[in-house]
Amino acid sequence: MTMELLTDPRHVAIIMDGNGRWAERRGLPRSFGHRAGVEALRRVVRHSADLGIRYLTVYAFSTENWKRPRREINFLFGLLREYFQKTVEELHAMRVRIRIIGDMTPFPADVRDLAAKAGQRTRENGGLRLQIALNYGGRAEIVKAARALAAEAREGSLTPAEIDEDRFALYLHTAGLPDPELVIRTSGESRLSNFLLWQTAYAELVVTDLCWPDFDEAALENALTEYRRRDRRFGSVRREK
Repeated sequence: MTMELLTDPRHVAIIMDGNGRWAERRGLPRSFGHRAGVEALRRVVRHSADLGIRYLTVYAFSTENWKRPRREINFLFGLLREYFQKTVEELHAMRVRIRIIGDMTPFPADVRDLAAKAGQRTRENGGLRLQIALNYGGRAEIVKAARALAAEAREGSLTPAEIDEDRFALYLHTAGLPDPELVIRTSGESRLSNFLLWQTAYAELVVTDLCWPDFDEAALENALTEYRRRDRRFGSVRREK
């Protein structure tokens, strides 16, 4: 396999971490950090579109986030309502296409409806494709895909020998999308936290100590610069220059 040229990534994924810590360091309630995080998302989406990034996937609410206090969860639902109500037209004007990945079944009906309308409103757009991961977990996604394939095999519509990586990927939430080449994690943590476990097998991980509300256009460009320095060999040997 040849080494990939060090061009900008088509697909960037971001683990938006550190809203609570950002607020606590300032003596503010955690809710202030979450609201500042929404503004950071608006900046990054806009700049990603300006830079020509084709796909941006952001980790907004994980399957593990249900462990948080109910008051905080309800506040996050409120922010989602505001985001979809106030931002969709702005994104539509930018030709951004919105897609939700994850299982929104446990979310309030009005939030699900707003998310569906956002996807419907922007589905024909040809610019940046924005995936928002809501109630998303990488392990749950893989189990769901395995169950679907097992059911088809039991029904006789395919044989186990026909199951390969390409077919498996068709049953993931990200079906039809290229795998991310770059994963950015904010707030200094160096783990994937159950995010896109299948899709990030060969992604480059860039960690920044910035908490998510402080992540801005310059921070995104710094991450892209770091990505360009990487040597992506996919198991092959280093090529001599």
